[in-house]
Amino acid sequence: MHNHTKNTSWREFQSEIHLENRRKRNLSRIFKLLLLVLICVGTMMGITKANIPSLPNIMDMVKQKLPLDALLQKGEQKVEEEAPLPGLTRKDLKELLDPSLLFNTETSTIVVNRDVDRYTIETSLDPSFQRFLTTKLDRLKTLTRGKPQRIGLVAMDPGTGKILAMAGFDLADPKANPCTMGNYPAASVFKIVTASAAVESMGYTPRTPMYFNGGKYTLYKRQLKDKKNRYTTRVTLGKAFAESINPVFGKIASTRLEKEKLRHYATTFGFNQEMDSDFPFDSGKILIKDNAYQLAEVGCGFNKTTTISPIFGAMLSATIVNQGKPPLPSLVKTVTDANGSVIYTNKPPIFRKAVDPKTAQAIMTMMEKTITSGTASKSFRRFKRDSTLSKLEIGGKTGSLYNKDNTVKYDWFTGFAKDKNGDKALALAVVVGHRKYIGTRAASYGKMMFKHYFKSYFASNKNTINNG
Repeated sequence: MHNHTKNTSWREFQSEIHLENRRKRNLSRIFKLLLLVLICVGTMMGITKANIPSLPNIMDMVKQKLPLDALLQKGEQKVEEEAPLPGLTRKDLKELLDPSLLFNTETSTIVVNRDVDRYTIETSLDPSFQRFLTTKLDRLKTLTRGKPQRIGLVAMDPGTGKILAMAGFDLADPKANPCTMGNYPAASVFKIVTASAAVESMGYTPRTPMYFNGGKYTLYKRQLKDKKNRYTTRVTLGKAFAESINPVFGKIASTRLEKEKLRHYATTFGFNQEMDSDFPFDSGKILIKDNAYQLAEVGCGFNKTTTISPIFGAMLSATIVNQGKPPLPSLVKTVTDANGSVIYTNKPPIFRKAVDPKTAQAIMTMMEKTITSGTASKSFRRFKRDSTLSKLEIGGKTGSLYNKDNTVKYDWFTGFAKDKNGDKALALAVVVGHRKYIGTRAASYGKMMFKHYFKSYFASNKNTINNG
């Protein structure tokens, strides 16, 4: 009798059935062989009692011809060859999932048909969060003034890399997914990398004094010289980060950091790396030349050759709030085939290190300063009085730069929010491509997303506690 316990998997159960059937067929063949041998021996020996071999001798004869163990092993080998069921790898999913399927959906389930195959994909997308964003975008499209050319909004769980929301539009190409595309200039968002390199390799802290001459948002060669006079402005590294002061970060990159060191830290954050994710998206690209001024441009983000996607932008903030460990962005939970068999399951992430936890904590402090007194303070004003946002630690980094044709101004916000009394955290990135008229800033969208997500989270937790 076949024993099938509750903990036995379907595949094990099927394999055991196949093996048992094979054994029965093999035993049947053996008995038939024995009968044939008996008939042959009886015929040849005259079927005399004295001359009939004993049963053990007959078994020895049979084993010499075809050993029983060999028959069973042969049957088992066939079962092992037949047992594996079709499965999907992350590489397969990248080819299966078209980027246009992955955003502006209001459900967490996606059905994909390929030739004769049908796949049901369960994603990590939060339907409520998605509906909130798509409703906002639908209203945005109706504007006659302040409507952006492109917009991409991404929210990620920094501890797992799971994408919780992804929405946007591109007026020039309605089928394009602006969240996965990496042709946006990173602008001052790259200061996260430069600051991390300075803190970790040079021992800088948010309170380290820095000096610069000239304007905050310009970058001339003369501003990269180490000179102090009555026109020199003294700031801390934390303030320079929060206010996105280009000459400070340009000087750090060109006169303090070697190009290989800056390239190294960019690589640890994921620039110029192919991501082994389960859906296709562009990471970050960086080009560093053997030129001091070009190195300064890269270090402060004042260039158009350093590019990132919104997915990658969210990953940068996730790395900081995740104690310096970059999560691998993922979207797929499970994939089920037409027969109802699960052929892919997302595995827990394996983290590598971009920077030390102490470095990440220093960058978090600077990103929080961006919210309270820096370039995002206007968008987040009075957030400490908000019933939801006041419960959070919030940090961010802004950036802005025109495209090559100088027709679209890209406006960035990437940041994190973390429950002050728990472990729940959210990382996000927003890029807005403004046209002639500047509409809602990227940081304002970030604030809106933080508030919606954590308002739902706190309400859910309260209901859970009240219900026991």
